[in-house]
Amino acid sequence: MKRIGIPEIARLANVTIGTVDRALHGRKGIRESTRLRILEIAKSVGYRPNMAARALSVRRTPIRIGICIPREIHYYFDQLCQGIAAEAQRAELSGVETIWRRTERLGEAEVETIEELIHAGPGALILTPGSPQELTPVINEAERRGIRVICVDTDAPASRRSTAVCVDAEASGRVAAELLGGMVPVGSQVAIVTGMLHIEDHRRKTESFLGAYPRFCSEGVVAEVIEAHDDEDEAFQKCFALLERHKALAGVYVNTANCLPVCRAIGATGLAGRLKLVTTDLFGEMRPYFEKGTISACVYSRPYVQGELAMRLAVDHFLHGTQLPKAHFLAPQLVMRSTFHLFREMRAPAGRESAAPAPALALPRVSPSGTV
Repeated sequence: MKRIGIPEIARLANVTIGTVDRALHGRKGIRESTRLRILEIAKSVGYRPNMAARALSVRRTPIRIGICIPREIHYYFDQLCQGIAAEAQRAELSGVETIWRRTERLGEAEVETIEELIHAGPGALILTPGSPQELTPVINEAERRGIRVICVDTDAPASRRSTAVCVDAEASGRVAAELLGGMVPVGSQVAIVTGMLHIEDHRRKTESFLGAYPRFCSEGVVAEVIEAHDDEDEAFQKCFALLERHKALAGVYVNTANCLPVCRAIGATGLAGRLKLVTTDLFGEMRPYFEKGTISACVYSRPYVQGELAMRLAVDHFLHGTQLPKAHFLAPQLVMRSTFHLFREMRAPAGRESAAPAPALALPRVSPSGTV
């Protein structure tokens, strides 16, 4: 159906386009009776203003926001991207464009990708810094050019980034320590499986757990901290070896989005249901491990909400002049065996092809120019 616009309303009302524009936007220069007649005609034909065109008429160029998020681990970062995309879709009506440049893995080809985005001249960048030390000068250069940098999921605190949207990593580590400390006997040994300790989120969760666990488990000890580099094969092999070395291990805390290989290692050593496992992520393939009791709890990092909030902060800053906070920390969400089925992320059928949540909004397709 053809969209009814101002020219058609002008023809029906037998007035000029300028008169219709003044009537629709409440401007002076026309009689009140003419204004009411035009508004009645607009209503009768179902006229809807083109908000994107209006925004572009006010601004010489649209607002452009560059986004650099990893693909792997897909069931976590796809959720993050879906939150960004949902908010971006709503912002399209206000003339906001998004430029997507997804790297394959966290910390891989970040500098080159973000430099490419800076060259495209966006007003803001939303990125997940896997190599914060390497990215700091790049982020600082972006800010020097007036590009607002928003870190999401993890931070680059030494940089001049405008803000960060993250789950409070220290609170996540403490909650996990309290949970695991209450599940295991006094004096129990536990272990931590993380991704990479140079990543701010992973490091802070690890340090927080290390400091808090002895307080919640009297005489408790963290036997090892394993870096699995968010690689499934490496995580399985290292966890299997860990469980073979420490026969008395009572629990494991996985503070990165890579719990499936840990679950498989626990199953392969016959410890499912005996060893307590606290995770950080939430997706469909985890359902059987919750049901069997392999996973005791999840201290959820809420990636969809993080992405949604990061995009909303950027849009509100440019459209409404809202000041960006120094940081926006979310509280972690506790998921237990009795509640996991209530979460949107668990409603998709199990299976790797359905690991990321599947709301009506699809992930954006990237055109050759990089815009959605």
